Amino acid sequence: MKLTHPWMIAGMMLIAPSATQAQLLPGGGGGLGAVGQVVPDIVERVDGAVDAADLDRLSPARLADRLAAARATRITDLLRRHGDRIELDDRREPARRGVILLTGADDATIDALRAAGYGVDGESVEGIDLAVARLTLPKGRSLAKALRDVRRIAPRAQASADNLYFPSGDAWFLASPALAGGGRVDGRLAGLIDGGVAQHPALSGPIEQRGFAQGAPRASAHGTAVASLISGEGVVRGGAPGASLLVADVYGDDPAGGGAFAIVRALGWMAARGVRVVTVSLVGPANPLLDGAIRLARDKGVILVAAVGNDGPAAPPAYPASYPGVVAVTGIDGRGRPLPEAGRALHVDFAAPGADMQAANTSGGKSAVRGTSFAAPLVAGRLLMRGDIAALRAEATPPTKGKTPVICGTCRNN
Repeated sequence: MKLTHPWMIAGMMLIAPSATQAQLLPGGGGGLGAVGQVVPDIVERVDGAVDAADLDRLSPARLADRLAAARATRITDLLRRHGDRIELDDRREPARRGVILLTGADDATIDALRAAGYGVDGESVEGIDLAVARLTLPKGRSLAKALRDVRRIAPRAQASADNLYFPSGDAWFLASPALAGGGRVDGRLAGLIDGGVAQHPALSGPIEQRGFAQGAPRASAHGTAVASLISGEGVVRGGAPGASLLVADVYGDDPAGGGAFAIVRALGWMAARGVRVVTVSLVGPANPLLDGAIRLARDKGVILVAAVGNDGPAAPPAYPASYPGVVAVTGIDGRGRPLPEAGRALHVDFAAPGADMQAANTSGGKSAVRGTSFAAPLVAGRLLMRGDIAALRAEATPPTKGKTPVICGTCRNN
């Protein structure tokens, strides 16, 4: 399939924000809700086989019901399999068990928390000058109860759970191929916060990887596919062919990988290295720590490009895409139609191809992919090439009133 400007114009005319705030069907493998799967020409199953054609035939109400049921099932399964590492916070959102992240606490507050039985371990996040206290909970206290307790003891501080932003589970790590890249990479860099990236012929540009989770960096199917859509050239062409990549693996082999604190630390690393554009194809709940870190990174000149989720239009708003200043991206198929499984964000800035396309796989070839996970890196790559949002909008298909501009550039994923 060739993604050309006439095709983009057709897609542009069909996209409206109310219909396109989106990302891929929920993943298997017990995850929390995949933000874009690498799949062999079929969408992940929900209550039975659901392929791409079925998605188009489902009514909006039926699709919303299926996606909501699938998300509930995934969370239940996640807790059943990894309850020793994961629990629900006070909003019923999955998070790392027994950890609270606190910012803005003074010495007297820290002393009061220690007196109340909380363990306190401080850390400063490089690159964004953010001081974070990691609290461990008194034995037997649930995360939900502890959050209420900490907010009572420290009313002027900001307490956050270490919420999860990516499906944990073995489905993402069925193989452990060699990692791409080697030593330090400098110059004009594109950032990727995801799983690790495997060696691949399409990824010929310089790549540096760093782990922010247990067992990281470790090559993953998702990270490899997304990387190829940023900087791939040859068999898979990304938005910025040959661009240098700085990759932060926030999953490794940790069942509770993809936590807010790992993403914050990865974002700080990107800021410290002077990365201008960072892709985050991850979705989760609003989180005060992540919100603050994104604002601090933005002050350092970092532009975050995020996919807007795959749990359907009836799902809660997706984060980090919904935060102010984040470039939120949705997906369209090869006929320019909004992906029907698309989730919601509080705003949508661009649409890009997210279906009827291929990306690099961990076997050295390419596979069919679907989801707004794969639209976001195309936009990020073009943003890196163009230099700023205004120039990117000038490249996009000219928007009409109430429509979302479509980005593709010279991308071709045959």
